[in-house]
Amino acid sequence: MKAHTKLNKLQFSIAISAILGTSLSINAQASERFILAHSMPSDHVFHSISEHFIEQLEGNEEFRVAYHPGGDLGDWTSLFEQSMQGVVPMSITWGASEFDQRLDLSWLGYVVSNWNDAREVYGPGGEMLEVYNEIFHELDLHAIGIIPTDFGSLVIRKGIGEVPVNFPEDGQNIKTRVPPVPIAIDRFNNLGFASVPIPLSEVYTSLQLGTVDARAFSTAVETYQQRDVLETNILTNDYFETAFWLVNKDWWDGLSVENRDFLQDAADNTVLWSWDKAENLSNEFIDKVRESGINVVELSDEQINAAAKIVHETEWPIMEELVGPEIMSKLRQAAGIE
Repeated sequence: MKAHTKLNKLQFSIAISAILGTSLSINAQASERFILAHSMPSDHVFHSISEHFIEQLEGNEEFRVAYHPGGDLGDWTSLFEQSMQGVVPMSITWGASEFDQRLDLSWLGYVVSNWNDAREVYGPGGEMLEVYNEIFHELDLHAIGIIPTDFGSLVIRKGIGEVPVNFPEDGQNIKTRVPPVPIAIDRFNNLGFASVPIPLSEVYTSLQLGTVDARAFSTAVETYQQRDVLETNILTNDYFETAFWLVNKDWWDGLSVENRDFLQDAADNTVLWSWDKAENLSNEFIDKVRESGINVVELSDEQINAAAKIVHETEWPIMEELVGPEIMSKLRQAAGIE
């Protein structure tokens, strides 16, 4: 397996170098032009974060960043793998559980349901970065920060006319797109819906053609992007989407202490800044969703608590079998259910 990984790393390096006309190496060098990549468009918080980080590197002669947004070096799963291999030394992406099932922890439902609690659990100084790095280090990755994106919502396509707010009774087996991840499939089945696992790239077409009636795990910016096929946005807040600011561990360890500290300080400053930015972007796009004519529905505390109770009783015990009681105990304390 190790030899196969090294061969893939070399093959990817040759391919990317040919495309970019850039000499890339796992070993850190002065004035190295390293890649920072993500898969999201320019109106996503990933882009703002990347620009803020790059601005902090201006004037430093040790690093030159080759910035690649919008997935032009591959989708989020591909970037995760390329960072494992060292081809893309730095990426902002999600945890790909194909490589370690424990990364499904990032999909866990109702850890938090509002921005204040999210900052406490996932923000700077929280324990979750260390928890995740115990997993990432086994994949030759290191997370230098946890990036907040947004809460997930349930959106209903045009013509359905349903507004499910009480769970599980209102679900009525409405065909609902979920990511092709077991924890996501089970959650919306338990909440009364009929889960239909569909890759992100096929979601819009599935809504447009009526393959599904609804979509779960939709952030505000994604809802706005698909507004022409939607009629209702229910702010379930069942899922807080966090991404990871990843570096290849070999590359990171190969930097001088001075350069590594410089990049970490720049990343820390950017992560602190990103929390306000992410929350503001979320509110801006929810307003845009309303202005586009979509009915935005906020759940009452009682409705959120009822949904959270289902998730805590059905989903969390299964996750505990996967990641162990110590991690889940920390999450229960953070979520206020222990």
